[in-house]
Amino acid sequence: MNHERSRAIFSEAQRLMPGGVNSPARAFGGVGGEPIVIERGAGARLWDVDGNRYIDYVGSWGPLIFGHAHPRVVEAVVAAARRGTSFGAPTPGENELARLIIEAVPSIEKVRLVSSGTEATMSAIRLARGYTGREAIVKFAGNYHGHVDSLLVAAGSSAATLGTPDSPGVTTGASRDTLVLQYNDVSGLQEAFQAHGQRIAGVIFEPIVGNMGVVIPTPEFLTALRHLTQQHGALLICDEVMTGFRVTYGGAQQRLGIQPDLTTLGKIVGGGLPVGAYGGRADIMDRILPAGKVFQAGTLSGNPLATAAGCAMLTLLRDEPPYERLEQLSARLERGLKEAATAAGVAHQVARAGSMVTLFFSTEPVHDWPSASRCDTQRFGRWFWQMLERGNYLPCSQFEAMFVSAAHTETDIDDTVATAREAFASL
Repeated sequence: MNHERSRAIFSEAQRLMPGGVNSPARAFGGVGGEPIVIERGAGARLWDVDGNRYIDYVGSWGPLIFGHAHPRVVEAVVAAARRGTSFGAPTPGENELARLIIEAVPSIEKVRLVSSGTEATMSAIRLARGYTGREAIVKFAGNYHGHVDSLLVAAGSSAATLGTPDSPGVTTGASRDTLVLQYNDVSGLQEAFQAHGQRIAGVIFEPIVGNMGVVIPTPEFLTALRHLTQQHGALLICDEVMTGFRVTYGGAQQRLGIQPDLTTLGKIVGGGLPVGAYGGRADIMDRILPAGKVFQAGTLSGNPLATAAGCAMLTLLRDEPPYERLEQLSARLERGLKEAATAAGVAHQVARAGSMVTLFFSTEPVHDWPSASRCDTQRFGRWFWQMLERGNYLPCSQFEAMFVSAAHTETDIDDTVATAREAFASL
């Protein structure tokens, strides 16, 4: 494939923006080389500025569950834009989107709309601290909750060791009240509550992890999370920015039978536009200004264009649920990748939760960050480029999920599997 125009545009971008991108996830740092520059998308396809066409398994990192430029979503945004792009005042669309979210997610009684998943998690953590009057937050290594200072934290040496900053610019003060544990580690969670239970305001976690690749929680881990937080008066915060409305309409918490106190949402709830949300029990949510004293505000929160896209997306999901089809397509992709890798003698693990799929270049099952970190990332990078050059746009990191959309077809999946077979053989 020719990438001449992409290279020229990215070269200019590097002079204009740090690293040439507005988010490091786009920089191809996990696979080497330079990113391609996208011109347009339709359904399950992307076209770059050089005219190359790809089957897309990124879907804007998850939001586009019906594929690119779905007519209902596009029409809703255009109609909203004609009425005005922003008012900084209440609009009917805010009520409609809030109502759709509350009806879909049983644990949410009230919801606050924001503009990003990061803003949602940041606000939920502040609310947990304000509600409980405590300071410490538990998170898990390999779970990503946005670029919130207190969550950009490296793990300590034991369950009783508080985290240390994991990025320049994050102060020790911002991270001192964050406790980092290993995902799926029940004993570590028990030890943390034994040592810090009276200080822990909340536990935030991905109910199905997508940010170290797809990792599934064990039933014992989920039970321990709910039991220990209730026992010690801490809040359980379910980060469904990625899984909300993706793995089923009510999110991973519905699929897994979880009842959190707070939930954070993003991606799909915005229909491809910038929207985040956090919600939960009414008595907790009523602590937020102006009902309560916990401060959170945003000029563009509940933006008319974003709420229009979100309402169109959630209404589509409710009225024309794609989940059975997504399950069939994703199982077909999972099975095909396993067979292709096995035939080529490539050590691998394939993890899937609904329409989220990760191919790990690993000899062992991946159940936490230490096991994920032992994957062969260099081999993944070579495979990624072989797939890209053959017309498949995959996440540019071993530690991300592929997203199947309702716009994909069986032929798309079969073509990708055939391509994967060639790419494995080339390794």
